[in-house]
Amino acid sequence: MRNAAILAKPRSSGKPASARAAAKDPRQQLGPALRQLRRAANLTLQELSDRTGLASSTLSKIENNLISPTYDSILKLADGLEIDVAQLFDPKSIQMSLGRRSVTRDGRGASYKTDQYDYEMLCTDLSQKKFFPIVATIKAHAVADFPELPKHAGEEFIYVLSGQVEIHTEHYEPVSLVPGDCIYFDGSMGHACVSAGTHPARILWVTSESGFEPN
Repeated sequence: MRNAAILAKPRSSGKPASARAAAKDPRQQLGPALRQLRRAANLTLQELSDRTGLASSTLSKIENNLISPTYDSILKLADGLEIDVAQLFDPKSIQMSLGRRSVTRDGRGASYKTDQYDYEMLCTDLSQKKFFPIVATIKAHAVADFPELPKHAGEEFIYVLSGQVEIHTEHYEPVSLVPGDCIYFDGSMGHACVSAGTHPARILWVTSESGFEPN
């Protein structure tokens, strides 16, 4: 082993530490990615607002990294831009086709944080997937932690990895889940996950591109 005293000092990147930290923060990367995708689609903030239902002022704050959009808002952004959610986190993602596969190593998914959840987006290098897999850490401990129950098109599958989880939906009584338990439900129904134990719970959360369409 080399003597630590003779190891060369790390070469400076030339950027302030705060700038380097921001560059690694997915929340800081989402804003510029959204602006680039919006401009590539030749859309103004107001036009994207009309497509997504999100206020143009909100879109501007997202693009300037002033706020972190919820997952529900991220889905609206992808729908309004007519892109896959994965492209907001990995612009290099390629379209899913026959024979392709994607591997995400432990802890190496694209991370994203909101007030209620810490998300690790899996397999973001493939776009146009039918399912979007996520490992989520639930920071919320009460429904009151959510401004409203999120809802969006598609179906949802949740499998508890660790901790205790309470699932709240608008049409059912809350249900408690422990490691090994799972639940499948319609994402267009308002829903929220909260940690019921003393420590944040972790779940495998899979959402589908579209949901059940009644005749």
